[in-house]
Amino acid sequence: MMNATAETHGHEAARAAMVVSQLRTSGVSDARVVAAMAQVEREAFLPESQRALAYRDRALPLGNGRMQNPPLATGLLLTEAKIAPGDKVLIVGAAGGYAAAVAARLGAVVTAVEEDAALATTARSALDGVVETVEGPLAAGAAANAPYDVLLIDGAVEQIPTALVEQVRIGGHVVTGVIDRGVTRLATGVRTEGGFGLTSFADVECAPLPGFDKPRGFQF
Repeated sequence: MMNATAETHGHEAARAAMVVSQLRTSGVSDARVVAAMAQVEREAFLPESQRALAYRDRALPLGNGRMQNPPLATGLLLTEAKIAPGDKVLIVGAAGGYAAAVAARLGAVVTAVEEDAALATTARSALDGVVETVEGPLAAGAAANAPYDVLLIDGAVEQIPTALVEQVRIGGHVVTGVIDRGVTRLATGVRTEGGFGLTSFADVECAPLPGFDKPRGFQF
């Protein structure tokens, strides 16, 4: 069995390798995001059974059908979010709290929403009061703390409910994964007085989130 010191050193080496081989070579161009992801211990936000795989470039199972986004997807979303110190950020799909921890390291005031009770408990414990964790339906967001400067949906969805977009201030950024005919993409948009739309910016693996399905048409 690996002792605690060796395990810690192993995670540190894997985290450094993630920065070099996954982030810096694949469009995560914001030096602040890279530095934050180099510091936040991703393994702390995963079930013990998955911690050895924390820095693999793939989605990881969290239980109850949920997955944690690959590091690259989260890094690209955070880069496109353009979070400034003091920004109010809503993270939907908090899972174990990893993306929320990185956003907080960037100086954001973070509200993280998670509907899975076990994941919300993990997030609260791992985040240790640095982030406000709200347990409830992902699609409902956290209107009590609105308006937000940034909405980051840390997973892939088919649609974003209007009620969730309305929690973002006019001029605020939205970044999310999108499911488009079975393919996941990352997309960004800005809420304006005239409405809201998304533009895709990367085709990468992104873990799907429940509760954002488009209505299905009637079929015989």
